[in-house]
Amino acid sequence: MKKLNKHLTSPNKEAGLPSHSLQGMIMFTITATIQSLRPLGCAVGSHTCETPSNLQYGVLYMTLLLASLGLGGTRFTIATMGAGQFDKPNDQATFFNWYFFALYFANAISFTAIVYIQDNVSWGLGFGICVIANAISLVLFVLGKRFYRQVKPNGSPFTSIARVMVAAIRKRKIQKSFGRQDYYFEFTGTSQMEDNLPTKSFRFLNVAALKIESDRQLNGLYARSWKLCTVEEVEDLKTLIRIIPLWSTGIFLGISIGIHSSLVTLQSLTMDRHLGPHFQIPAGTFLIFNILATIISILIIDRFLLPTWRNLARRTLTPLQRIGIGHIINIFGFVGAALIESNRLHVARTQHLMGQPSLVVSMSALWLVVPLGILGIGEGFHFPGSVGLYYQEFPKSLKSTSTAMVSLLLAIGLYLSPAITSLVDRITGWLPNNINDGRVDNVYWLLAVIGVVNFGYFLICAKMFKYQNVEDHNGPSGLAP
Repeated sequence: MKKLNKHLTSPNKEAGLPSHSLQGMIMFTITATIQSLRPLGCAVGSHTCETPSNLQYGVLYMTLLLASLGLGGTRFTIATMGAGQFDKPNDQATFFNWYFFALYFANAISFTAIVYIQDNVSWGLGFGICVIANAISLVLFVLGKRFYRQVKPNGSPFTSIARVMVAAIRKRKIQKSFGRQDYYFEFTGTSQMEDNLPTKSFRFLNVAALKIESDRQLNGLYARSWKLCTVEEVEDLKTLIRIIPLWSTGIFLGISIGIHSSLVTLQSLTMDRHLGPHFQIPAGTFLIFNILATIISILIIDRFLLPTWRNLARRTLTPLQRIGIGHIINIFGFVGAALIESNRLHVARTQHLMGQPSLVVSMSALWLVVPLGILGIGEGFHFPGSVGLYYQEFPKSLKSTSTAMVSLLLAIGLYLSPAITSLVDRITGWLPNNINDGRVDNVYWLLAVIGVVNFGYFLICAKMFKYQNVEDHNGPSGLAP
């Protein structure tokens, strides 16, 4: 990555969030090692188990709260802070590539090494290793404090958004035309908005920045309030509204990831998972192939694909192009998953395993690696491209929120995926308890079709979208070949 800008981001608030993560992992380690903080284990074959006490519940909930605050407050806030150390969009895009590389690499370790230690050695030791990793990361973060670019906090940006909406509603009946002198500009030293009128898009919001006599204060001057906003605040809200449709196209990806993650585990349980005569891959471990594919694809994209594209096309692969490629690869991933499942069902019928969930088909579960790998490559294009787009295009007041938008769409998708899976099963009956009697392949075909529709929706949103903060993109949407 290029050199850091020498202007020094205030890490004071961010430092508290890694400490919450560390405290949460310490609490997990304590609950795993101190017997009195967890209920007694159930005897083999017993139908009754000891109920956790109020103290044990309280410690568990406090532990989950601290860990969640730390994880939610650092995962994408750190992404924003890191990108803020660079001035050029290409350097920021490189940072996001390496950020997601590190994130997925850490997930790969946790899914394999940490889970193995917890299952086969000790839960306390597994959590203890996580405590050490968190402590080291917190120390490194604090030691780098004097090198970070410092950004002075300016209050909650959501208050500004709410103020624009309230002011626009209050002044909605004002319909006469106005000139530049009738709008409220507040010179910030960095914005050139003072030289322009509010844009014509979402014109109903412009009235929030209109100066009327009732907005004048006792000293005769105008100031921001719940009745009057600056033109820049109005334009910031418009920018957010323009991005929301593009952002919504990623929700399907979150839903599909959730559905596929649960179904691929069920598939692997009915297939031959042996590697050699003595080792069998755990069914839950197959998702690691998706993570590894994402890691490798991010590395190849950053080190080879992007430089090659710049040399051949004389232009940068835009964030929208990366997101679009991710959508296309995602569709191919589900087509591959559907074809492999169709073959698995054919083998099950040939071997007369229908209605026998305890028996496995004589088909290697390694075939599942193919769609997992394809979907991982799609994530390698989609998520860094999405974060790069949001960070570049979000208003400055919302930069810290921009990188969390990917986390939000994933959360929405993962919450919706069980409900959608249940709905599909209720309507079609494709997902019985024994998947040998079901049609999981049809579920994958359905996801592929929905992916095509979603990609069409993405193209419409991208065509209507215009970059505001990136000068070197081609065309109104950056989709030029």
